Amino acid sequence: MSVHTFIFADMSGFTALTEAHGDDAAADLVADFSAAVRPRLERRGAEEVKSIGDALMIRGEDAGESIGLGLEIVHEVGGQHRFPTIRVGMHSGPATERDGDWFGSTVNLAARVAGEAAGGEVLVSEATRSALVRPERFNFRERGRVQLRNFSEPALLLSALRRGLLATGDLPVDPVCRMAVDPDSAAGSLEHGGTAYVFCSLPCAQRFAADPDQYASELGAEQG
Repeated sequence: MSVHTFIFADMSGFTALTEAHGDDAAADLVADFSAAVRPRLERRGAEEVKSIGDALMIRGEDAGESIGLGLEIVHEVGGQHRFPTIRVGMHSGPATERDGDWFGSTVNLAARVAGEAAGGEVLVSEATRSALVRPERFNFRERGRVQLRNFSEPALLLSALRRGLLATGDLPVDPVCRMAVDPDSAAGSLEHGGTAYVFCSLPCAQRFAADPDQYASELGAEQG
């Protein structure tokens, strides 16, 4: 049976936004959100299933590409000036398709995971992490086991983070000294702007902590 990854992405605080700016402005933002996400789907092997209010339901064929898509949506679509914070949740497993829509416990659990996500977060289930062919592409921070409504067993949820920018050999780069670092042997790691950076030494970590925007932007400019 095929494994799919179902992604739910919505605007955090949409009710407050509607109250502050009115129905027309909120509807325009929903349209802008959908328009910004749709061009990203095909190259990630994903398709839009449907829109539900301010949320998009997306089906991905590959767990890694789905997480990559979720991070794009959160940090590139949701990171724009005067655009609401986006939250994303996903779960992987079998599902049934009928007339272009998808049904089953996998879809239901994905929606519940999304409901637990904070603004600016990509929250995934253990099943999605386990479905990764190359888990080293991402860092994960465990949120713990959460009892989701209408599911008997608590689900282990994890926040997905970008793993710095990669050097030759797919090792992340220390943003201060530009040395490739094996995460298992790193002196430490810090999260900044939704990306987990690793460091070869504590002095590098300290220098980064003093001015993270500078080092992150310089590294991005070099490898972007």
